[in-house]
Amino acid sequence: MNDHPDTTGRRTGDWTAPQWYNPGGEPAAPAAPGTSTEPLPPAQHPENAPSDPAAPPPPSGPAGSAGSSGSPATPSSGTGRRRVAELVGVAVLAALLSSGGTYAATRLGDDGASTTSTASSTTQLGRGTDTAPVEQADASAPDWAATADAVAPSVVAITATLSNGEAQGSGVIIDSSGHVVTNNHVVSGAQSLQVTLSDGRTFSAQVKGTDSSTDLAVITIDNAPSDLTPIAMGDSDELEVGDPVMAVGNPLGLAGTVTTGIVSALNRPVTTESESEQQDPFNGGYQQQQSEPVVTNAIQTSAAINPGNSGGALVNASGQLVGINSSIASLGSSSSQSGSIGIGFAIPVTEVRSIAEQLIDTGTAQHAYLGVYPQDGTASDGSATRAGAEIAQVESGTPAEKAGLQKGDVIIALDGDPVDSAESLVGYVREQSVGSTVTLTVLRDGESIEVKATLAAAADTTD
Repeated sequence: MNDHPDTTGRRTGDWTAPQWYNPGGEPAAPAAPGTSTEPLPPAQHPENAPSDPAAPPPPSGPAGSAGSSGSPATPSSGTGRRRVAELVGVAVLAALLSSGGTYAATRLGDDGASTTSTASSTTQLGRGTDTAPVEQADASAPDWAATADAVAPSVVAITATLSNGEAQGSGVIIDSSGHVVTNNHVVSGAQSLQVTLSDGRTFSAQVKGTDSSTDLAVITIDNAPSDLTPIAMGDSDELEVGDPVMAVGNPLGLAGTVTTGIVSALNRPVTTESESEQQDPFNGGYQQQQSEPVVTNAIQTSAAINPGNSGGALVNASGQLVGINSSIASLGSSSSQSGSIGIGFAIPVTEVRSIAEQLIDTGTAQHAYLGVYPQDGTASDGSATRAGAEIAQVESGTPAEKAGLQKGDVIIALDGDPVDSAESLVGYVREQSVGSTVTLTVLRDGESIEVKATLAAAADTTD
């Protein structure tokens, strides 16, 4: 049993900022009580429906499918003692982290149930050419009307019929065959799905594949029309802090809503929870929902994002997809302020593209695997101290062992990108493809060394 306070960013309750929340990289002090990071609940979810039909739409609350609610997360005790959390069905991410130093003894990126062959995808996403649909004359003052006009036909409203009502979210058309990418928590538990295009036409849809580890899913429009407009794919690796962006989706059931802002931060490690379905052998074989942590090195944006925006598009001023909106930071239920507070998060399109291609090809997704038990840590780097992901244990027969990583090593960068926490390392590994080789910058005995590791799938390693 995990006897350390849970500060994993559950969908309700108070939240304590983990170390990654400090952009400077030094261990951060706990955030003020009442802040939480949560996946966006679908609009008009039964749990979020106002009791008075005339009342305005409710604020952001518990997200996901029917009957889901996260217990309040208690602020860290701040003792700093590191303890191994018991593995209670969390077999996909070493992601249950807190500012107090707790870590989950889970293999980083181990995802045995989701492994597939390593053949490259033959799926072509986007418009065939991803030339920017909008040419902005002045990058500092975008013509947002032109951007909205170009992107709107590629964004859809999704209505999920659940066992106890309906929920609404958003999705993005990614090819001419009728494939739509969205969040897993939008479609999880749905008995049926309907997709409404920007012109008002509505079609039924089926789930093509889901990946609860990244909170992504692909659905297929039934009898898809020939005049679909796939989104133009951008490159999230080219984003810079301060770039203008637009969020497009179906917040609170208000289809076709656009909001604008900037990229507030990049590679922001964010932990939320996603729903997955598993057969319950003791309940007549019925599907039951289970939550699992999702760690994303997300795009942080100031564009207003609200319940129902889940699965919608985050685009650059040129109308190219750079992310899928998935979660928000919000104040706890004890606060008078709720909903969007100008801190939203999107899954980078590079990760979206990789997962969506696999879901279309095979219905499942494969994830990279390193093979360490990480925890937040610090190490000396000359006269300075650096925060990073400290290795508490290296599993035998894994890419980490083969690369020469050792217990006590503190990883401070992956391919040159700063790693200042265990959560950050999880997010970076999650973005990689199986078979890719990464360069880890490691502090060991006061010296900085570089270690190359070739990531594998869980099934390709030995215990």
